[in-house]
Amino acid sequence: MSISVRDQFGKHLALIAKEDFRVLALDGDLGNSTHLDSIEKETVDSFLQMGIAEQNMVGVAAGLASVGFQPWVCSFATFLTKRALDQIVVSVAQTNFDVKLVGSYSGLLTSNTGKTHHSLDDIAIMTTIPNMTVIAPADPGETVAAMKAMHQTAGPMYLRLTRDETIPYFLPDVEFEIGKGRTLTEGTDVLMVTTGSTTYRVSEVIKQMEGVSIAHLHFPTLKPFDKELLLEGARKVGLVVTVEEHYIRGGLGSIVSEILSEELPKKVYRIGVPDRFLGCGTDEELLEASGLSVEEIRNSLSCALCNKQF
Repeated sequence: MSISVRDQFGKHLALIAKEDFRVLALDGDLGNSTHLDSIEKETVDSFLQMGIAEQNMVGVAAGLASVGFQPWVCSFATFLTKRALDQIVVSVAQTNFDVKLVGSYSGLLTSNTGKTHHSLDDIAIMTTIPNMTVIAPADPGETVAAMKAMHQTAGPMYLRLTRDETIPYFLPDVEFEIGKGRTLTEGTDVLMVTTGSTTYRVSEVIKQMEGVSIAHLHFPTLKPFDKELLLEGARKVGLVVTVEEHYIRGGLGSIVSEILSEELPKKVYRIGVPDRFLGCGTDEELLEASGLSVEEIRNSLSCALCNKQF
């Protein structure tokens, strides 16, 4: 049986809390879904049940950080980043407190809960906040590596996690460095740029493409962004394609476009969720409807190449 991203999140945070008394887990009454309840089972003294009160939860976390604790605040990404945005900005970011914010169930794949639970704007929201680091790991192993780095680095951070149970361990096991991207494949025709949950799906697309040389860069840190790696990769190709489980505006594609427009003008083709709300559906249905299934990403890439957009 494979271990999912949320499985590893809960298990590893429990280990961190056992080793460091400063680490406290604050739950917005969703621990069974986010797997934050692993801490309650392993080390109950490190677990604080805050109920469905996201604004208060972030305020409490700021208070705990002010006296030396390292709170890890966890809820569904859409609840955490929008319901408690004022508290995140004023009580955590402006004070530069060591609070770790964990947005679970990010993107579309939220188990048939519908548009109220989809988090498709959290990258846009969180990357605009000064002092905030934003991280979106691609697989269970990178999630653990990112958490280790977060624990060892002071300051406000947002960890974007997927519920997707189908993503295996597929990245090489390397030490996670905040602010650094990763080269997954080299190529000279097209550069694929991904983050978080889409990195695995794009790696599967690349395996299916023939007759085209595709480079693939994965950026697990969205802020600060590894501008140098992006520019290095973009110089070698004629077309840059971004793919993200986020609205087409304000996320990874926008970050890449801003950097390239200033530093290295290049054609950028963005693949992401269209400017509309989506309804309930299975993971497969939602990915297909938003153009983010492996097949739909492959079709979009093929169209971009056929239309000679580079």
